[in-house]
Amino acid sequence: MTIRSSMLVDKNFTISPVDPRLYGSFIEHLGRAVYGGIYDPGHPTADENGFRQDAIEAIKALQVPIIRYPGGNFVSGYNWEDGVGPKSERKRLLELAWWTTETNEVGTNEFADWAKLVGTEVMMAVNLGTRGMDAARNLVEYCNHPSGTYWSDLRISHGYKEPHRFKTWCLGNEMDGPWQIGAKTAVEYGRLANETAKVMKWVDPSIELVACGSSSSGMSTFADWEATVLDLTYDQVDYLSLHTYYNNNNNDTANFLAKSLDMDQFIDSVAAICDYVKAKKRSKKKLMLSLDEWNVWNTIGTSRADERWQIAPPEFEDVYTHEDALAVGCFLITLLKHADRVKMACIAQLINVIAPIMTETNGDIWLQTTYYPFLHASNFGRGTVLQAVISSPKYDSKDFTDVPYLEAITVYDEEQGLVTIFAVNRHLEEQMELNLDLRSFDDVSIIEHLVLESEDLKATNTKSNPRNVVPHAGGQTFVDKGNVQAFLPKASWNVIRLQTKKG
Repeated sequence: MTIRSSMLVDKNFTISPVDPRLYGSFIEHLGRAVYGGIYDPGHPTADENGFRQDAIEAIKALQVPIIRYPGGNFVSGYNWEDGVGPKSERKRLLELAWWTTETNEVGTNEFADWAKLVGTEVMMAVNLGTRGMDAARNLVEYCNHPSGTYWSDLRISHGYKEPHRFKTWCLGNEMDGPWQIGAKTAVEYGRLANETAKVMKWVDPSIELVACGSSSSGMSTFADWEATVLDLTYDQVDYLSLHTYYNNNNNDTANFLAKSLDMDQFIDSVAAICDYVKAKKRSKKKLMLSLDEWNVWNTIGTSRADERWQIAPPEFEDVYTHEDALAVGCFLITLLKHADRVKMACIAQLINVIAPIMTETNGDIWLQTTYYPFLHASNFGRGTVLQAVISSPKYDSKDFTDVPYLEAITVYDEEQGLVTIFAVNRHLEEQMELNLDLRSFDDVSIIEHLVLESEDLKATNTKSNPRNVVPHAGGQTFVDKGNVQAFLPKASWNVIRLQTKKG
């Protein structure tokens, strides 16, 4: 049996150009993300600064345009001064967010060096847990001011004559969470964030700032937190953050694959709150969103390392399945659907910690199932998102009703004449016939149809079997006078790339 769906795609029905930062990521001083992940001096591929070249190559392939650093919960207890200057003089300290020992071998300057190697910008976070506006303004001066002041000259003395010019800065992290070092009420945080934002922008008016939204939509303070924080910070900030994670710990795949509908509603709700504050303040500024933590996280809520004060113990090293990759694909499509409002997003995290890339310290590297939809979206999802008219059969699950079996979006690169359809067939048993009406495009031809599929929803990639679940280019797509017929295998991620007449 084959189920049938359709999409009408018109180049004139646009949602928004894609901000490349939609394909951002996140590296925190947590587990083996830094030590043993990007930084592994004992590895055969390590360069003179200790950075793994095999990891750099895997990350470069993703074309990640921005990476959030250094946290995360870590940043709320972090003194940035401990991570600069001669390594021999840096302190080993108890790190209270994750109960480990922080060696401070990697800090602001090292991460800036590494970011250049992978071709990405840095989204820097400041500590609004144990610290505040003074440390934040000094960090901006250290990183971005050319010279002639104490902090900029200190950077120069550390070997960095040119400023880093970090543009995007997060005003703390998840400050509503009781787990957070220095957690605050909405009023406490909003006042501090506003005053910190002022002095940071006085140091460097070119920077853009992200205020903390709720840690998740499940927080009891959700919505009230956003409204209060924005009421206090609206004129100073440029983005509001969202964080959300999903899992299939109940082993209900149909419900799990529908959770992108929850992300969709979460984004709509936060955008509505932003617009409420805009109206209340009679402001002309439309606040944009930064979904700077999102992913599948099956081990969320588990305890920290069994033994306290280890150095970079393995933590949250989820092994991702084929169904996890399908969920990530659905989340990426949701982000593209909201490209008019979500301008930055960070899959959390990038390496070893709930990550698409895994390494063995001093050893091998392999790519998880979730690597591939992110790779495809980042590489091929550049251009303008189009508002398609979609018809699809639907199903009900435990938590959702009217879930379309087809989850899809179209991105159009007018300059190159490229049309890319990202599509997930949520049906677990049947293939889908997808009929695409591209009546507004001329000279349509197929470049390729990439498919990620597996007979086993629980199939994984591991060190011993790293290519168990990988995409292939054998998808079935046919073109006839502007009409495209594609067949999407059951439970599959699909990328249909079409060439059309340019302009």
